[in-house]
Amino acid sequence: MRYVSTRGSAPVLDFEQVTLTGLAADGGLYVPEAWPRFSADQIADMAGLSYVETAVRVMLPFVGDSLDEDALRRLCEQAYQGRFAHGAVTPLVQLDHRHWLLELFHGPTLAFKDVAMQLLGLLFERFITGAKDHLTVVGATSGDTGSAAIDALAGREGVDIFMLHPRGRVSEVQRRQMTTVLAPNVHNIAIDGNFDQAQALVKAMFNDPGFSGKFALSAVNSINWARLMAQIVYYFYAAVRLGAPEREVAFSVPTGNFGDVFAGYVAARMGLPVVRLIVATNINDILHRALSSGDYSVGEVTPTAAPSMDIQVSSNFERLLFDLGGRDGGALSAQMKAFEADRRLQLSNSQCEGAATLFTSCRVDPDEMALALRRTHESAGQVVDPHTAIALSAARSAELPGDVPVVTLATAHPAKFGDAVERATGVRPTLPPRVGDLFEREERYDVIHATFDDVTAHIAELATPRS
Repeated sequence: MRYVSTRGSAPVLDFEQVTLTGLAADGGLYVPEAWPRFSADQIADMAGLSYVETAVRVMLPFVGDSLDEDALRRLCEQAYQGRFAHGAVTPLVQLDHRHWLLELFHGPTLAFKDVAMQLLGLLFERFITGAKDHLTVVGATSGDTGSAAIDALAGREGVDIFMLHPRGRVSEVQRRQMTTVLAPNVHNIAIDGNFDQAQALVKAMFNDPGFSGKFALSAVNSINWARLMAQIVYYFYAAVRLGAPEREVAFSVPTGNFGDVFAGYVAARMGLPVVRLIVATNINDILHRALSSGDYSVGEVTPTAAPSMDIQVSSNFERLLFDLGGRDGGALSAQMKAFEADRRLQLSNSQCEGAATLFTSCRVDPDEMALALRRTHESAGQVVDPHTAIALSAARSAELPGDVPVVTLATAHPAKFGDAVERATGVRPTLPPRVGDLFEREERYDVIHATFDDVTAHIAELATPRS
């Protein structure tokens, strides 16, 4: 398996190289040179498999010669056995005759990011063993990526992690899950700005030769292909349990950075019978506008009770545009550079038509979110978080064929957003016992101005340069 950049001019890499590299040298994102394809029989053979064995079968085509099957299985066992509070890792919960929740929050930090990050941390450790350079991981988070990445990398040798979060724009639980990890290789940075600024700073670090040349940089955001690869697994795991490949399935995904729903797109390209991917946004609706009218233009970020979706620039959308635009790296590079200059982009006809075959989208306002929280509790006895409620609202409003089952991705434990849940339902969700002392732990983080010079100067003081 070889990986190419969406912008066409970066070196072609193997899986190990692409995992350690993160962002491509030309500013693009890496994708497989071709999508692997499973037959209906191969998908049917996944019935009854454990999550670990499903993960091995789904991910094996992507790792190429970088890992053999036994090595991949050992990493998956280490990532998923004992680190997740549910034996199924990502269990399905039935809401009614048609709607299901796919619970992705049973990992150590109570969010879907754990599913990929626990594996990514192990991949980093394996691939940097014996390497001459210390790895410097930099990332930006709107809430859940940071805590999942820090949990996965804390205390691991040969790697430091620097995580940027927008000060005051993540929930208190999300912040504390990052800032109470006091391992010496963990560095939390609160910037005076929003997530889009944090994400732009991280991309700028990779694209600046003076900085990126000084450190062995890598990424844990979903710009890193290995993150997305691990997320493809639970689409197969859920769909097979609902009758795939004989039965089509729809998925509703609460979406900010487009990584989780792009993993669903890849699953469909691999042969999984996905009839629809419902892209659920809050009032920060750039993806809804892009998919419904082709208008991918940046607006102001409005803080909401679903902070992980308070995003205007969705990094992984570039991967979709590349695939739908005929995989023309030169054309996509020009399109993205114009977007970066003008903060607006009009999808081409082929991109719009290609997206319409699989995607539909929905913008959910705060009142609709609160209504979905309340109705889910009253009708099904399920307490969900605001992001999941947005996806449930979108799922129930989507026009879908026949009796296709609809799986809504439950991306976070409701206790991470206790205030919003309690306002809507009257129920105060409690943290699981394994993180119940979170509010008693010591915090440690640095507040830095959201400028390239200030952030990179801070990181340069603490990071280990290339040898």
